[in-house]
Amino acid sequence: MKYQDYYKILGVARDADAVAIKKAYRKMARKYHPDVNSSHDAEDRFKEVNEAYDVLRDDEKRKSYNQFGSDWKHGHEFNSGGYGGAPGGGHGGADFSDFFESIFAQRGAAGSAGRAGGGFRSGAGFQQQARAGEDQHLKLDISLEEAFHGGEKMIQLSRNESSGGGVATPTLKKLKITIPAGVTSGKKIRLSKQGHASANGGHAGDLILELNVLPHKWFRLEQLDLILKCPLTPWEAALGGKVTVPTLTGRVELSIAAGMQSGQKMRLKGKGFPGHPAGDLLVEIQIHTPPATDEESRDWYRSMQQKFDFSPRTF
Repeated sequence: MKYQDYYKILGVARDADAVAIKKAYRKMARKYHPDVNSSHDAEDRFKEVNEAYDVLRDDEKRKSYNQFGSDWKHGHEFNSGGYGGAPGGGHGGADFSDFFESIFAQRGAAGSAGRAGGGFRSGAGFQQQARAGEDQHLKLDISLEEAFHGGEKMIQLSRNESSGGGVATPTLKKLKITIPAGVTSGKKIRLSKQGHASANGGHAGDLILELNVLPHKWFRLEQLDLILKCPLTPWEAALGGKVTVPTLTGRVELSIAAGMQSGQKMRLKGKGFPGHPAGDLLVEIQIHTPPATDEESRDWYRSMQQKFDFSPRTF
């Protein structure tokens, strides 16, 4: 078996405490998550990080790893035992702290042992109450088009899955979700039982996705209104005419009134985000002048200067 230096993978010292290990894991998991890292080895590195964290966060696994190196699993199997095994072995593969925590939570909820499925059960030994897995909270970046149109999207995430023996292991999963049309940043989607697995047979927690709409190259979203900056030439602004502008449902022709000024806005009703009522598209005019790159174009601007007795400054 190839030796994996879990401390090196997470970038922590061998005497690092649980807080430092968890902090390093979050940093490395974010760095190599396939959703944010497109390099060819990102998924493999992400799996290495999850494997390293799964071992180093667990006192028994870490102890076996420190002692046996690449053969740590054999040492862990030898030392773990069942109920009443080596210290830290616990019941059903869970550690003692989790085991007693679940018992006390069970007694608090039931009022006394033996009710609501808790306490002792005849012929079955000490029965642990099945607790639901933890909810998983994630931020999901989506494009402006995805937020506007909605629809199905495939995402990839890491969540704890039960691998038997009461041990939850970080696993990379793909999941198809449905995005409602017209969502905005901060909105949340809750997916029942798609969160972390339970460590002792309960149902999985929920997956809660907080949506973040990414900036767009043309549009800016303000509540349900879309803002589009539309460049015009000086002659288009002065003489008026028609220009074609984009919307999120296709291009439309826009009539420009003669004498338009930079900063003026034109409102296209109902062309913003879906809603009750829908938002509008606000087209903000920006007048762009062509550069004077040669003597002929500079002469043209000088003739304009002589032609027009005009100054836009009022201060």
